[in-house]
Amino acid sequence: MEIERCTVLAAPIQVVFEFVERLDRYPQWMELVHDVEAVEDPEHLAWEVELRAQVGPLARSKRLRMVRTVHVVPTTAVFERAEIDGRDHSPWVLRSSLNVVEGGTELRMTLVYGGSLWTGAVLQRVLDDHVERGAAALSALVAQRAV
Repeated sequence: MEIERCTVLAAPIQVVFEFVERLDRYPQWMELVHDVEAVEDPEHLAWEVELRAQVGPLARSKRLRMVRTVHVVPTTAVFERAEIDGRDHSPWVLRSSLNVVEGGTELRMTLVYGGSLWTGAVLQRVLDDHVERGAAALSALVAQRAV
């Protein structure tokens, strides 16, 4: 499954990049990212991430170890699942790409997921709702910083 969403934020690219270059900033604006803890990794910035989504009365959650594999200031940050337990895991890749546009910064986020826990039309809608609310929350945060 691949989801790509794009939004324009009324803020300079450097301000927007501060919110997408580190996973520990995501809980401020993306409620799907429920909890993030930094972990030691000699080669990359790494985090334990808990994703949580509500589907009616049911909550689904997933813990992932993610590392930042690409960091190009101020345009690109890529995070990939990198478990260290020796088992095979479904891939998760989150890519944030930023471009200066008239009126601010275009943020394009792409999530690639290769597993089965988060599939189906219902969960697709839940993810879309989280992304929509996250874009609004991020817009408010960057507007405060841009002043």
